[in-house]
Amino acid sequence: MLIQPIDIFVYAWLVIAVLSAAYVAWDQFRGNPEPAVMKWGFVLVTLYMGPIGLLLYVMADKEPAPGTHEEFVKPLWKQGVGSTVHCVAGDATGIIVAAVITAMLGLSMWVDLIVEYTAGFLFGLLIFQALFMRKMMGGSYLENVKRSFLPELISMNCMMAGMAPVMVYLMMGRDMRAM
Repeated sequence: MLIQPIDIFVYAWLVIAVLSAAYVAWDQFRGNPEPAVMKWGFVLVTLYMGPIGLLLYVMADKEPAPGTHEEFVKPLWKQGVGSTVHCVAGDATGIIVAAVITAMLGLSMWVDLIVEYTAGFLFGLLIFQALFMRKMMGGSYLENVKRSFLPELISMNCMMAGMAPVMVYLMMGRDMRAM
């Protein structure tokens, strides 16, 4: 099989994404005072987004000097980035796992979208919200599932509203290698 220029770009992007995520992981777990869920959130989002995720991390979460994290993340836009990273990391992880499984099974596009939505929602709700946020939210796991159901539903619907049309457009195009 002949290697296309886009293949070289994809491999280069993957290497850069892994290196970016490795740096974020090293920096986060070396002493950043963030909760563990946010550390993992930034690592996952950087793995998914590559250098763009690294840029978001440096601009919105990397404390410039020890002990300055709370003041550094005080601006509302940085809190918004943190909230978005938290939601996207959970939802996207479920979506990616589901996408791999549905691709291996060769399921149709509409089944793929339903399975990805369901997996993303459940992973975000049951793991990233109710489980990882239990110390911050207090209460039992079941109470946290109930309390975070509506915010997770809104988050997942907003994410899928952007993702699904792009996915269908790109995957239903002329180049079926996108599958």
